[in-house]
Formats: sequence, C-alpha cells, structure tokens
Amino acid sequence: MKKYDIILLSLSLVIAFGLSGYLIGKSIENFRNENRTILVKGFAEREVKADLAVWNISCRTASNDLVEGAKRIEQDQKKIIDFLVAKGIGKDEIISREIRVNDRLANEYGGYDNVNFRYVIVKVLQVRSTNVDRVQEVSRLTDELVRAGVVISQNDYSNNLQYYFTKLNDIKPEMLTEATQNAREAAISFASESGVKLGKLKRASQGLFTIVDRDQSLSGGDTYAASNADIMKKVRVVISVEYSIK
Repeated sequence: MKKYDIILLSLSLVIAFGLSGYLIGKSIENFRNENRTILVKGFAEREVKADLAVWNISCRTASNDLVEGAKRIEQDQKKIIDFLVAKGIGKDEIISREIRVNDRLANEYGGYDNVNFRYVIVKVLQVRSTNVDRVQEVSRLTDELVRAGVVISQNDYSNNLQYYFTKLNDIKPEMLTEATQNAREAAISFASESGVKLGKLKRASQGLFTIVDRDQSLSGGDTYAASNADIMKKVRVVISVEYSIK
C-alpha cells in the first residue's frame, strides 16, 4: 500500500472515530436532558350539596302473641306512612323493607329467662328521595310519631338518615382541568426556584375522587369511612403530573 493511501486511510479513521464519538456524546447528552423530570401533584376541591337522601325508619313493638304483635306493627307502619305523606313525602319515595322477629325464648344463647315479652318485632321503612331539604325537615318532626304511640328505633352503629352526592360525573371534567392547572403552577414555581426551564408534559395519573362530609374533611376525613350524615359534602381529587425539565 502506498504511503499516500495509508495517510488517507488514517485520516478517514480519525474522522470516523471523532464523528462517532461526537454523535455518541450528543446522544448521551440528549438522553440525559430528556430524562430530567419533576413530579408534582395538583388538587381540586369543591363543596357540593347532596342530591339523594336515604332514611331508614324502624318501628318496634313487643308482645307475647306473635299475631297480635304483627297487627300492631302493621298499624304503626301505617301511621308512619300517613305521617310521611302528610309532610310532603311521596308514596313512591317510601319503600317497605324487611320485618324482623326476635323470639327471646328461642335464643340459643339463653339469657332471656325472665322476660316480660317473648317477641320483639321490628319493621323497617325506607325513604329514598332527591328532595333532600324536605327529608331533612321531616326527619326533625318525628316527635309527632312518638306522641302517637309509635316507637322509633335508632341504630347505634350507623346513621338512620344518610345523604349522598351522585352527580360526580357532572363536575369531574372541570375538577380534573383545575387539578391539572394547579399541578402546572406548582411545576412552574419549582422550575423557577431551581433555575431550570419547564419542558413538556410527559405523563399524568389521576387519583381517586373522594366525597366526604363537609366537617369530616376538616379533620382528615379521607382516612375514615364516610358517615354521610351531613347534607353538605366535600369533593376532592389529587393527580400526579410529570414534566421534563431543561
């Protein structure tokens, strides 16, 4: 091989290696820049009013005669229905639920040897209404039933009257937009304080929507099961957004 050809080949190899090194370096730099990201969270919160009321009304009677007790509980049920209708609750909003009979003498665990009444009968009615204000108002007037001799049974483990917000889909889009804007503002603030520029949105993930009683949300209500006792609710959503930075 001639000397000239050797020199030309050497120069070609030097240029090729140099260009290759430059391209590799540039690729690594671009890769690093493209993978520099920040992860921020955005949230949106709204106060809404419940649009569905569910009221479970239990009446109770005790008797030694099952048939007589059943007749009495039916009379009490009629009094409750008449009361509700008279106060503006529609008949189509009143649902007759289960009837429960507790035979104390047949209790397998015993403990009822000296009972005055053998049978305890409980009848449950349920009111389901979108007129939440009317239901709330009527629920405060049940002392009239007590004066009429109807024993209203209270549930010690849950609220007899519960309020629900069922129109989440109507406000979801606006709340997600608000949460995304909130996240972008946080990202811009972070980038400014860090001396970098905010790049493109890389990915976003939506968290769960939570609906809790208004006062429950003030004490970290998200960590507990919603009681649904308040007619006013707090709706909240948190999203995670990742941006590239330059």
